Parts: sequence; structure tokens; C-alpha cells
Amino acid sequence: MADEIAIKIRNLYKIFGPEDKAMVDLVRQGMSKSELLAEHSHVLGLKDINIDIPASGIQVVMGLSGSGKSTLIRHINRLIEPSAGEILIDDEDVLAMSDTRLRDFRRHKISMVFQRFGLLPHKTVIDNVAYGLEVMGKSRKEQRDGAMRWIERVGLKGYEDNYPAQLSGGMQQRVGLARALATDADILLMDEAFSALDPLIRTDMQSVLLDLQTELHKTIVFITHDLDEALRLGEQIAILRAGEIVQQGTAQDIVLRPADDYISSFVREVNRGRVIQVETVMEPIVPGEAPAPESVPIQRGTILEEAARRMTGDGVTKAHVVNGTGMPMGTLTMRGLMAAMVTPVLKDALDASEL
Repeated sequence: MADEIAIKIRNLYKIFGPEDKAMVDLVRQGMSKSELLAEHSHVLGLKDINIDIPASGIQVVMGLSGSGKSTLIRHINRLIEPSAGEILIDDEDVLAMSDTRLRDFRRHKISMVFQRFGLLPHKTVIDNVAYGLEVMGKSRKEQRDGAMRWIERVGLKGYEDNYPAQLSGGMQQRVGLARALATDADILLMDEAFSALDPLIRTDMQSVLLDLQTELHKTIVFITHDLDEALRLGEQIAILRAGEIVQQGTAQDIVLRPADDYISSFVREVNRGRVIQVETVMEPIVPGEAPAPESVPIQRGTILEEAARRMTGDGVTKAHVVNGTGMPMGTLTMRGLMAAMVTPVLKDALDASEL
């Protein structure tokens, strides 16, 4: 399942304007976004987007305002029509679906959580959560039973008869998440879902999503402009700028190997200890060599910050990384961990100060 691709986006273009399809060839031939606007009064939204989104994982699409990330996610359920390209889900092109097939696809295969909650103000919490089940034609009992299950799962039991205006922003977004999950769709689209929330509530909602995902294993496409959020949530991350993908990879890939100065400027202030995993910085053990007696085992995949916390708690300065079967893979020192958590720019400055 880990290697299965749920969504394949191929050669996707979106140009805003009456002659958008005719403009695609000009862009393919090298016309820039500014030239397209100046010479033809068309706006380039997306340019040759290609992404493979793994099944049962969280794919983050990140970019600043105007980068095209929200335009991209709205192509997946065809809220926006493309100028060219394909979006394949289960080898079926969403962009070629008939109106009837698209309606069925939206009801059963895919759900969406919006930035501004998108709740129906005249309906109670339980009726909001049950709305998708109502559209699917479920009985009133199935609607209420299904809605209550998810209301409880997102921590809103007791609020089912309240109206959205009676809830805080964080609670409203929990309702939106419960509504999206209630239909049991395989794919969940989240467009800046937490960006309207206060920082503490936003972090709490990220935790709720991660906790649910450990059990549900949905295919989630999560849009954000916040790098910290992208690094915390994304198993895979794609960064957009001006409608183009400038880098794709894991959080570690992006932090350790930024593709250009644009990405470097994003990751410069990142807390590397919360992203980089211990096997990335360990010293490999010679086959047959035993770890030092005072060394503690740390599971591969552990982030540096957690490893340092564990070593501090155990009162040791040495550790060894073990694989899933407990076999030693490499060694760590507290000094090495601390050095790896310092950003390269700061580390260079510290090294220079010692000269």
C-alpha cells in the first residue's frame, strides 16, 4: 500500500481567460507569466504540474499567496476546469468524467474541508455533519448515527445540537472535519483548513488530524502557506511558486537539500531537530561491532529533538540507532545531535567565531 499511487496529476495547465486552451501552446513554447498577461490578457495559474500522490498518506502542497496551490487542489474534484492535462484516480481521468459520474465521484470518493469552515449556519452541528450522508441518500437514522460517531471522534460530544455561531473557530473546524470524514471517502482535500485559526488551536487541530490519520489512513491533500505546518503534516511535500512546482520530496529532503535559493530562504529558520531523523546523522556501525556499553538504543525514524530528550533523560551522551528488529545501525553522540540541529548559516557563524 505504501507504494501505491492514489492520484496521478499529469501535465496540468490552468490559464485564466477566454482563450485559455489556445494559450497553453504559447506557455509550452516558453512564454512567461508576465508576457502572457501583458500580450494576451490571460493569467497563468498552473504550469505543467506533475505529482504522484501516495495512497493512505498526507501530501502537502505549499506555497505563498498566488502560487497556485488552491487552484491545484480544486482541479482534483473539478471545482475548476483545466486548460490541459490529466488527473487520474483509480486510472480514471477526473477531467473526462460526465456530469453524472462526477456527481457520484464527489459524493462517494472525495471530501473537502475549507479554510472558512463552510458550515451551514441554519443547521445544527449534527445536521451539518450528516449533510453528506443526506446527499448520499442515507436514511435519517443512518445520518444521525454516522454523524454522532464522528462528532464524538473529533471531541464535540455534547455540542451536537448547537449551531455553528455558538462555537469557537477551532470547534467549527472540527465540525468541518467530521463532516468530511462522515461520508467515508477515500480522499480528503484540505484547502488551508487550519490557517484561519489561532496558533494554539491550529496546532491542536494538526494533532487531531495526525491522530485520526494513524487509524484511518486516508489519502489527504493538504494545502498550506506555512512551512512549519507543511513539515509537521506532510509525508510528501510539493512547493509551488508562480504556478510551477519548484521542489518535491520529504520534509528531510527539502530541509537538507533545498533546490534553490527560494527554498533555502524558507527552510533557513526551520527547527531542524523536529524534522531530521537520527539515521540521517548517525555514524554507521561496522558489521559485527557492538555499541558502547553506556549507549542507549534509539529507534530509526526518531527525530533529533526526541533523541536528545531521551538521552538527556537517561543521563547519557551516547546512543545507537536500531532498526525494526532491534539490530544496531549506527551511533550517535549528544554533541553530534546538537550540531545537526543547528542551521547551516548559524553553524557557519559559530564555527567562524571559534577561529
